[in-house]
Amino acid sequence: MHSGTSKLGRAKNFLAAHLSQNVLAYVSKKPETNFPRLLNLVKLLAIQERHKRQVETVAAAYRENAAIREYVNRLARNLHPNVRNRLAYNWFMNAMIFGIPRQRSMSAKLGVNVPNFILVDPTTACNLACEGCWAGKYSPKNSLSPERLDRLFSEAKELGIYWIVFSGGEPLVYPHLFDLMAKHHDMAFMAYTNGTLINEKMADRIIEVGNFSPAISLEGWRERTDARRGPGTFDKVIRAMDLLRERGAAFGVSITITRENVMEVTSDEFIDFLIDKGVIYGWTFHYIPIGRNPNVNLMITPEQRAYLAERIPYIRTHKPIQIADFWNDGELVEGCIAGGRRYFHINAAGEVEPCAFVHFAVDNINEKSLLEVLHSPLFAAYQKRQPFHDNLLRPCPIIDVPQALRDIVKESGAHPTHEGADSVLEGIIAAHLDERSREWGRVADQLWAERQLFKKVQGF
Repeated sequence: MHSGTSKLGRAKNFLAAHLSQNVLAYVSKKPETNFPRLLNLVKLLAIQERHKRQVETVAAAYRENAAIREYVNRLARNLHPNVRNRLAYNWFMNAMIFGIPRQRSMSAKLGVNVPNFILVDPTTACNLACEGCWAGKYSPKNSLSPERLDRLFSEAKELGIYWIVFSGGEPLVYPHLFDLMAKHHDMAFMAYTNGTLINEKMADRIIEVGNFSPAISLEGWRERTDARRGPGTFDKVIRAMDLLRERGAAFGVSITITRENVMEVTSDEFIDFLIDKGVIYGWTFHYIPIGRNPNVNLMITPEQRAYLAERIPYIRTHKPIQIADFWNDGELVEGCIAGGRRYFHINAAGEVEPCAFVHFAVDNINEKSLLEVLHSPLFAAYQKRQPFHDNLLRPCPIIDVPQALRDIVKESGAHPTHEGADSVLEGIIAAHLDERSREWGRVADQLWAERQLFKKVQGF
């Protein structure tokens, strides 16, 4: 074990000194020729066979798909050197190539699952008050101390976790954010942000720190975005995107998909607009009735969800942008990723929740170490049930298998982390989730059967 760790450390140090400074710059000069060469190098260095196969898949996609090729070339040419050498290196090499094997080694050694990343809210303070905000019922006065966050990031790296995602609240109002990211320069950071605070000075600082990517929230075009987030928000977001694109930042978009905007945000016109603005990735989240003024009528219908299950993969293979569908991509990640399996959530009060949308906790990070909270009975109850359904188009214990969440909370003794959080377990909202899960189940089972038949015919 010691010898393997030593070799891993030497390889990592070599790459840190040479790959980030030389090879990534080399790729940016002529990506059509040099990106495949980089993939060959990564394949040689990959420790696990599954990573070698993943590299082969990426290489084939780059070779055979024009949209993927355009996407990679755009990244290679447009990213500022600081971003390319810090964010890209940290995420691709530290978090993935080196981090995941380290996580698995530590999992075996410590007898607890080590996730790939952590979602953490530095603060619940926010300069907006968006309708239906998933975090809208947390106390607005909570914040984690910079000392605890600093220690959390150090604890994470010891376990092989080099990817941290911020949420809130509005993470960009947290005064210590950039100092912490600069200190932990070997980590990759992302933040879900409303984007309204990104002015020239902050855009410059994002480039300076290099290892940070904002994912900016939009609801669609101006009318729909401003209706939920306040007048003038859309224009501020677009200005922020322009500032980031001009400087060579790596930034994305975060979209809450509702019954009302599903066609708007997945239209060719809107996707092409995002690409033109410089967006390189997107996270889409189906609306969940939690937080501020939960409204079950905003949930997408089973028919709309089936549409998204086909439309989002189409966009990924036909447009130079990568967009994730947080629930419908369950097949890609083998079911629910929450509960410490691939990630978990720490809110600004320090309470350790299994998911951004499951507001129940047993432990508090202010009272325990990262390793101690990974041993949480709440996480254990989650992980022994994952995947929650054999049909990976039904991955979620909130909207797809709601009885599982009731059982988990009861078994672990978890408490709600704010008033109203338990409405997903009982009452009118819970009854609606039960009915919706049955409706989606009928549609999803047909979709799943069709996909499995297609794979069989194709010989997968």
